[in-house]
Amino acid sequence: MTRLIEAFAKFPGVGVRTAERFAMHVLGTGRDSVNELATLILRVNESVRYCRECFNLSDAEVCHICDDPTRDHETLCVVQDPKDIIAVEKAGDYKGIYHVLLGALSPLEGIGPKDLKIKELTDRLKKRPYKEVVIGTSSDTEGDATSLYLLKQLKNLKIRVTRIAHGVPVGSALEFVDKATLSRAFRHRQEV
Repeated sequence: MTRLIEAFAKFPGVGVRTAERFAMHVLGTGRDSVNELATLILRVNESVRYCRECFNLSDAEVCHICDDPTRDHETLCVVQDPKDIIAVEKAGDYKGIYHVLLGALSPLEGIGPKDLKIKELTDRLKKRPYKEVVIGTSSDTEGDATSLYLLKQLKNLKIRVTRIAHGVPVGSALEFVDKATLSRAFRHRQEV
């Protein structure tokens, strides 16, 4: 039990108390449910990878969004993490495609531009024409720093660059923003 609690406690945002609850739940759950959970964890670990185009999570070489011909392939939204795509998609207003940086600039944690998919973004923008790049980073310190850095990198590419509107609470991550606020933020984005 101790090793199981320690394993659960390694999950992001899970403390020892929550890990203990998870372990107790597993202990009280039937064998079929535990086997299903274990099988799902293994299957996800083995089959999910990053999309070669946008770095979203995918079980194929190209994710379902990049592969969708009905999406606006001339509008590209840059987000920090794949979970941000889920939040934006739930809002339902954005119909373009994405680029996932796989993080945000954070000098205190030693995360610099080379640790993110920024070079891949600029390479992607040079390969084909885009009408607009929407910067959809979180409105916290790291997200704002990343946004400013991206603005400097994209300035010479002659592409319209916008940032999602500040209806998103300062200091919060996109995954925690409610649907209406995120929807309004995309509708009222402004050129930067």
